[in-house]
Amino acid sequence: MFRDEKLELKVGIFMGIGIFLMFLLVFSISDFYGFQKGYDIKTIFDFVNGLGDNAPVRLAGVNIGEVKKIEIFYDNEAGSTKVRIDIRIHNEKTKIETDAVARINTLGLLGEQYLEITPGKERQFIKNGDFVVAKNPVNVGMQMEKMQELVSSFTDVTKSISSGEGTLGKLIKDDTIHQDLVVILDRIKNGEGTVGKLLTEENIYNNLDAFVADIKAHPWKLLSKPRSDRKGESSAEDERRGTAVKTR
Repeated sequence: MFRDEKLELKVGIFMGIGIFLMFLLVFSISDFYGFQKGYDIKTIFDFVNGLGDNAPVRLAGVNIGEVKKIEIFYDNEAGSTKVRIDIRIHNEKTKIETDAVARINTLGLLGEQYLEITPGKERQFIKNGDFVVAKNPVNVGMQMEKMQELVSSFTDVTKSISSGEGTLGKLIKDDTIHQDLVVILDRIKNGEGTVGKLLTEENIYNNLDAFVADIKAHPWKLLSKPRSDRKGESSAEDERRGTAVKTR
């Protein structure tokens, strides 16, 4: 049997083109940036909320890189465990302000974690190897514990009130306080005491209303001095004048 070299050549070319297209498709889907110059930055969190390697990194909502490495370490200065994240920025032309803030957000309904960088306002930019400021995500577990503590405290307060403990509990449970309150309200209703007279006596109301109306019509009266004070001032002035004449 004779080999068909032309056919083998055509098959080889076809397979080569297929492999090339396959690699091109894979590189385009995976957002391949191997031929672009980028730079590396870092950030430190107290809690990363499930963020993993190769998670996308966004700047103002646009994909600019990915998480390359996540490392946990103990910070002796802070006295607590920290998480350092190494970030690869794909394009060196991507500028990140020095006051930018990195946060961990959730993408879509599936809950995929990604790193979001909020642009800053400074005109200076982060360089290769620099750190970007991080803001820790909300720890859902701790928030639930605080909520449970709050509910437990509210339950204890409710039980104390129901048992008649405290001022509010005594006010609700103690009949003596209730009876005293009824007596006070009856006395006010009957016009006894200062508050009762103020509410029931029309003369007091009319005098107060007339006083307010007079002040509104003549506000200068609030600044003027009574005549007795003026007479006292004039007499004091006369005495000073008499003393000065005798001295002369």
